[in-house]
Amino acid sequence: MNDSRRATESWIADAAHSRDRVRLPAIVLAGERSGGNALARAHGLPSSVLVPVAGTPCVTRVLHALRASRTIDGGLLVGPDEAIAHGEPVFQALLASGDFRWLAPDAGPSASALRASAALHHYPVLLTAADHALLDAGIIDRFVGAALASRADFVVGLVPWPTVHARFPYTRRTLLRFADGAFCGANLFLLRTHAGRAALEFWRRLEADRKRPWRMASRIGLGFLARYLTRSMRLATALAHLSARAGCEVAHVSLDSARAAVDVDSSADLALAEEVLKHG
Repeated sequence: MNDSRRATESWIADAAHSRDRVRLPAIVLAGERSGGNALARAHGLPSSVLVPVAGTPCVTRVLHALRASRTIDGGLLVGPDEAIAHGEPVFQALLASGDFRWLAPDAGPSASALRASAALHHYPVLLTAADHALLDAGIIDRFVGAALASRADFVVGLVPWPTVHARFPYTRRTLLRFADGAFCGANLFLLRTHAGRAALEFWRRLEADRKRPWRMASRIGLGFLARYLTRSMRLATALAHLSARAGCEVAHVSLDSARAAVDVDSSADLALAEEVLKHG
């Protein structure tokens, strides 16, 4: 067991004796991008997070994982739109206990996350997505424990590509490639401090410029992009650069579960998730 994993498990064990230390809220993003989602349309559903994964809606799986976690205590479900959230029995059932409340989404995931963090006004807070169907309590607790042990303002969960490839050799995933290795995103983030909102603000500005690539490149830095595209930059260097651009300290937690790298936003992802749930 490496030092990071040992420290994380020790933190969780110690924290089990102090409820206040371990229980923090979660923000679950469940909005839809403009134009809708092809997977939802294929299933005749008004929201992609309602797509059943091995018979259980994706959003239900995510909230069950959060409720089973030792580190999470309720939070906000951000999206889908009010008519769907209040009209679909799945959402009514999920929100009935009151530990998670619904919040209207904003224009895009970063803006929605900013709205939710302002509404909660609580730090630290976990941020994840409602299409993270393979998320489980163990992944959540390991990420939260390691992220809280960081001194950064905003912490990103990443899974080394060799870990994912070894478990799912035929999957196609978006990779972040650096000189010291390739990683998959885990759709797990921790706003450890209020200052971490600056990372979301930076993300929001990039999203606003997604149809103007030259503006995005300018915000990130042309030199940074050149080094990234040639894979001549290490992950730590990239995070230091993004920290300077965003105006807060950004760090990462490396997760050892390939499941953490799988979200369900395509038919291929759905088939993979159901295969994993069927065979373990």
